[in-house]
Amino acid sequence: MTIMHKYREKVPVRELCQWTDFSRSNFYYKPTDGKKGIRPSINTLKQDGTIVSNAEVVEDIKKILSGEFVCYGYQNVTAELKSLDYIINHKKVYRLMDESQLLLGKVIKTQGKREWVKFRKINASKPMEYLCWDIKYVWVPNERKNYYLLSLMDVYSRRILDWIFQSSVRKIDVIKMISRIDIAHGLKGVTVRNDNGSQFIANKVRHYLRTLDARQEFTHIATPEENSYIEAFHSIFEREVIQRFELASFYEAKLTISAYMNFYNNKRRHGSLGRITPMKKWDEYQVSLSFDKPQTAQVLEEMSRVSAFQDTCLALDIFGNTATFANRMMNENLDENVLNSFNKSVQLIGG
Repeated sequence: MTIMHKYREKVPVRELCQWTDFSRSNFYYKPTDGKKGIRPSINTLKQDGTIVSNAEVVEDIKKILSGEFVCYGYQNVTAELKSLDYIINHKKVYRLMDESQLLLGKVIKTQGKREWVKFRKINASKPMEYLCWDIKYVWVPNERKNYYLLSLMDVYSRRILDWIFQSSVRKIDVIKMISRIDIAHGLKGVTVRNDNGSQFIANKVRHYLRTLDARQEFTHIATPEENSYIEAFHSIFEREVIQRFELASFYEAKLTISAYMNFYNNKRRHGSLGRITPMKKWDEYQVSLSFDKPQTAQVLEEMSRVSAFQDTCLALDIFGNTATFANRMMNENLDENVLNSFNKSVQLIGG
């Protein structure tokens, strides 16, 4: 090939190929970085005829694999995608998972050690001492799709402090929720309990909680009873919302969930709280705090009456004033001990 390029300007390519016994097609061939064959499709078709980009298919694959114990290969992922009305075969799923590094063998790596739950039962003595959160799948039949409900609960009052309902819950969504709670209530010194979902073990989520001086603890694998408070709420939600209402669309589901969260916090009586609502439990503690705070002393005229002068008829009159009272004292020729006692009493009550 080098000789042919050397004499190409002097001898026709046809003759050079005959001399070197080299085909002209190989001489003119220019290698490319692309793969052989037809270019792969960039879209995927669904049962209803809609066309979805491969990027959206990859996002759905990530949602399928985001479960705590989901360890699917491309065959099982293909079956899951077909249940979501995708028209797709296992070869394309393998290619998409390979390009996105989602095939088996990829391990989620986190930095630092996780702090595990030590006691299953939480004995919270005040609001914003212990929080717990978890994700629940909400199936919308008409759309044949699962949506995700992330709820965050205050353990002391059982109040749902924040929630999001979306087609996916990513670590940035979790960080935004944390930020809202910190702005509204402050997370310094608060313990947050969660399971080992990918959103909660993400390094950025853990780092953000540490920067807010919040303590994060993880339940042990396959031990949902360690996060029983939020699990119980999701069980109540399943019984009182999912099984009773037909959620026709995402927007109808979101409106229904919003109305229920308001009902749960403000109107629904909770057995473990003594048959009161979560907001009433929350408010009762806040009111008790206001009574415990030191109050500014407001000395009334009645408080100025000193017991030492009850027999001298010199006790302050409600409608009198200090100057008149002092003149009366001088005119009565009270002994020095009584005067000293009066002065000390007046200083004690802020006179």
